[in-house]
Amino acid sequence: MYRGKKVPIYMKAEDRMRHFYVIGQTGTGKTTILQAMARQDAKLGHGMAVMDPHGDFAADMLAHIPRSRADDVIYFNPGDTLRPMGLNLLEAKDQEEREFVAQDANKMMIKLFGNEIFGPRIQDYFLNGVHTLMEYPGGGALTDIVRLFTDENFQMERRRTVQNKIVKSWWDYTYAAMGDREKKEMIPYFQAKFSGFITNELLRNIIGQTKSSFQVDEVMNTGKILLINLSKGLLGDLNSKLLGMIFVTKIQTAAMARQKIDKELRKDFFFYMDEFQNFVTDSIESILSEARKYRLSLNVAHQYMAQLEQSDALTKSSVNLKNAIFGNVGSMMSYKVGAEDAEKLEKEFAPNFSAGDLVNMDKYKGVMRLMVDGQVTRAFSLIPENIYLEK
Repeated sequence: MYRGKKVPIYMKAEDRMRHFYVIGQTGTGKTTILQAMARQDAKLGHGMAVMDPHGDFAADMLAHIPRSRADDVIYFNPGDTLRPMGLNLLEAKDQEEREFVAQDANKMMIKLFGNEIFGPRIQDYFLNGVHTLMEYPGGGALTDIVRLFTDENFQMERRRTVQNKIVKSWWDYTYAAMGDREKKEMIPYFQAKFSGFITNELLRNIIGQTKSSFQVDEVMNTGKILLINLSKGLLGDLNSKLLGMIFVTKIQTAAMARQKIDKELRKDFFFYMDEFQNFVTDSIESILSEARKYRLSLNVAHQYMAQLEQSDALTKSSVNLKNAIFGNVGSMMSYKVGAEDAEKLEKEFAPNFSAGDLVNMDKYKGVMRLMVDGQVTRAFSLIPENIYLEK
């Protein structure tokens, strides 16, 4: 709205590479703005991914895909138990990627269980185990991590193919020097952390495959549409978070790998994440700060600020998710929020809007701070139906 008139708002593709952040209470319309943008991206022929912890956003997108792009769509739906799609976290093309995947996999476990439970000793087992599985010519999956320490024949076969000198030394000296008593204490504790993933048939059929059903780098580089249904009602909260974090790691790995291809060949890719705080680790900071040059745009939404702070309290992370977002995001939108959040957001939308305006915002209406040609505009009120994307 501008002086009582409706004025269309346009977002340039280049400015979208600085990312888009949305906050708002449940039912205020924050998912609606992401849906409106994602539908336009599909019509404009853009490559994109939608990751949805509730299921409705991803499923509803199917009806808005142009016929001409039907062959571009990959619909990841864990509910399809007859034809489960493989999603193997432990895939890497070279030593550099293996190191990145191993470190991010470790961050996932810390986020899922907390630093106190998934402490230094168990991290030592996990990191070396992950490297060992990834170096095996036949591949390895996350579900193999327990078997690596409980099946001696399985372990020895995979140790023989380890090339990483540090990992090899860990097996030959550190692990070999551990007494039977220590192993009997440590391995069951280690095993207990992964039993929920291994015993859950629905999840095991997905993450237990040594080859993923599709390659995320191919999805990004060919401009396909990836719809990810992570319904908590179907998967459970923990499993939904695990799959979501695997996808975030794969998308970041694929984006970083673009440094090996010419800039002109890097197609724009738009990644939508609802309730994003559930799926990101410390690596969100590098994604936000570096993704622009790899042509990856993040479009994220959540309900209230404490969700970002709770994530840091859980993981004892040195990176504050709130600081990472507010320090890197270009365009920002707020629907109705609580009084505490309104005080924090006021400085982002001042002087046009006060904390009181944010608390008393009408349903389905919001305020926006838009980036245009690298410069942030003064805040203005917005109805989602008035926003348009430029190709």
